Amino acid sequence: MTDEVGVVTGDLTVVTELIGDQAHIRVQYTGAEEWYTVTGGPLKGVAGDQRRLHAAMVRAVQNGLPEGLEGVELD
Repeated sequence: MTDEVGVVTGDLTVVTELIGDQAHIRVQYTGAEEWYTVTGGPLKGVAGDQRRLHAAMVRAVQNGLPEGLEGVELD
């Protein structure tokens, strides 16, 4: 689920930006120009390894996020 266009499916690119203790998660259709913010972001109070966080976000997107980031497990 994204703020801008709702549900997106298909071949997606995921970017995870860690700014301070917040993680900003965006997706785009691979090869497109437009980026969409995953609903519920940014995740607050995030600390630790950015690679681990990004891997968790990619898994979450692959599994579908009908409610956005609410309830996403980072481990």
